[in-house]
Parts: sequence; structure tokens; C-alpha cells
Amino acid sequence: MNFKDLISVPAVEPEAADYYGEDGLLYCGVCHEPKEAFFPAGQNFFSKDRHPAECACQRKRREADEAEREEYHRRLRIRDLRERCFVNPIMRNWTFANATIHNKRVEQAMRYVAKWERVREANCGLLFWGSVGTGKSFLAGCIANALLEKEVTVCMTNLAAVINHDFAGKQEYIRKLCSYQLLILDDFGMERDTSFALETVYDVIDGRYLSGKPLIVTTNLTLDELKKPQDVDHQRIYDRVLAMTVPIRFTGDSLRSGQRSTKREIVKDIFEGGEADADGK
Repeated sequence: MNFKDLISVPAVEPEAADYYGEDGLLYCGVCHEPKEAFFPAGQNFFSKDRHPAECACQRKRREADEAEREEYHRRLRIRDLRERCFVNPIMRNWTFANATIHNKRVEQAMRYVAKWERVREANCGLLFWGSVGTGKSFLAGCIANALLEKEVTVCMTNLAAVINHDFAGKQEYIRKLCSYQLLILDDFGMERDTSFALETVYDVIDGRYLSGKPLIVTTNLTLDELKKPQDVDHQRIYDRVLAMTVPIRFTGDSLRSGQRSTKREIVKDIFEGGEADADGK
């Protein structure tokens, strides 16, 4: 223990159950570990032969306080990551815990998160494709939120937002997108088909490809449309996406329909309770 440590350690104040042992040191009355320790033989500090020491009880309290402070700061970091991740704040609530349907796709998404280190090292991206409302975006959001809890940097956006970004700062914006550990492009293929838009989309996809980091894409396009694009401009974009991702098809009942059914049940319960009829009277 150096001089700086010694002057910062508070003096030992005996508590009710504390006692002095045969060696003359103060002991904790609970854990029975010493609250003092002797300086090495022949050394002293301001004529004192001992200095404060940490018993098991004090160590436990200190570690609990440190853990609480670390968790507080961790939650602040995650909140900041989450605020920067999503273009739409509602996506912050897209979590596995809030999923109303648990099926094979949900289980696969959870395994993707659980195996993240392996996924990251292998640069394994995903392509969620299928009809509207089957949960592609929601499940991508679940992956994002779960990885944010691990303090993985994630950005979930759409290419329309990228295209509409300030032109002067577009290249820096694209560079920043490619710096995230995981990039999620939602509703891919819904952006405008102008030459400027296609060039911007290619810049993003190609930048991500060169970054060597995973990409998740959600799209209403079919796999056949992605494999057989209408022209060369689309082909060079789609080829990059297919090279970076593993296609996963989403089929079955719409999650949105399920949410509407739940809302209908709630309204039905309210109406049958006599609060209002279907005409709002």
C-alpha cells in the first residue's frame, strides 16, 4: 500500500460486534476477518504499525456498490446506442419479450444473437424476404435490440432515409453506416429507382461489403426477383446483397393481422362490458 492509498483510506471505526483478536488487530464481528493489517516488519506510518484492511463484509459491500455503478453506466451506454440505432423510436420496443408469436423464425433469430461472436467472425448476414406483414422488420428489430443489450453497435435504417440524407455529407454518412458492427437495411427495394438513388444504394451496399461486417436486409422482393433483376444497375446491387447474406423466407399469417385480432378482442371485451356499442354511442 503506497502513501496515496494510505491517506485515502478512512480510519477503522469499530462496530458493535467487532472485537480485537489475540494478535491485537480489530476483527469483524460478522465475517470474523481482520479490519486491520500490520505494516511489514520495521515499517510504520506516522508512528502507526497497522493500516485499515478490508474484511469480507466490506469487500462484499464495495463490490455490490461497484456493480451497481457499472450497471447504471451500462444502461446509459445502451440507451445511447438504442437512440442512435433506430430511425423510428417505436422500434426500440421490438424485442423477443414482446413477440406475440414464437415460431421457428423467432428461434433462429434468437440463436443468431446467441452465436453473435461466431456470426461476426464469419461475417454472416441475413436476408429476410417474403410478403408484407409477416414479421420481417419486427424480427430484425428484435435482433437489433438484443445485440444492443450486449453493447454491440447496431444501426437499423432504410435506404430511403439514406437517399434523403443531406447530399453534402452523404459519403461521411455512408462511411458511418458501414462502421457499425451490424447494419440492418429495412424495406430494401422500396426506395426510388432514379439513377441517383441506385448509385447511392450501391455505394451503401458496396461499402458494407468492403467493410467485412454483417448485414441484415428485409425486403418484400422475392428471391427470384433478386436473382433475376431487371437491369444491370439492379443486378450489381442485388449480387452484392446475395453474396453477403443467407436468404430466409417469411411465410404464413401476418403478424400485423395477429395484432389486429388482439385489438379486436380487446375492443370486443370493452364493448361487451357495456362501455360502448359498435357505433360509439
